[in-house]
Amino acid sequence: MSDESQASDNVAAADSEAEAPQAPTEQTLAEASDPRTHRFECRSCGYVYDPDEGVKKLAIPSGTAFEDLDVANFRCPVCRSRVGAFRDIGPRSKASGFEENLNYGLGVNRLTPGQKNVLIFGGLLLGFAFFLSLYSLR
Repeated sequence: MSDESQASDNVAAADSEAEAPQAPTEQTLAEASDPRTHRFECRSCGYVYDPDEGVKKLAIPSGTAFEDLDVANFRCPVCRSRVGAFRDIGPRSKASGFEENLNYGLGVNRLTPGQKNVLIFGGLLLGFAFFLSLYSLR
């Protein structure tokens, strides 16, 4: 390889690193690779089983992985569907949406559901504050 092509490869690599999001933390990587921390969603009603929360209604303590639940007795607390109706939706820190669609939008698709809530309701609160500030004009 010539020096010019190698230099252009280095510049392209540096540009892609600058555009790439921050490297995930060790905890996030461990959480993503450990299926015991993944959340599961009921396909019938949309209920999300989160092992960090458990299910108080069914006396399932927090920290109980979905795999540790009794397959014969566990049912969705909302619609009573069996374990087979649940699908793995990944860890809590994972951005919602299909993987191939995460690069579209103004970066909003990479936000977690909690971050999206802050963005939406924060915008609504700011708009309401601007609306109330119109009363101070005379």
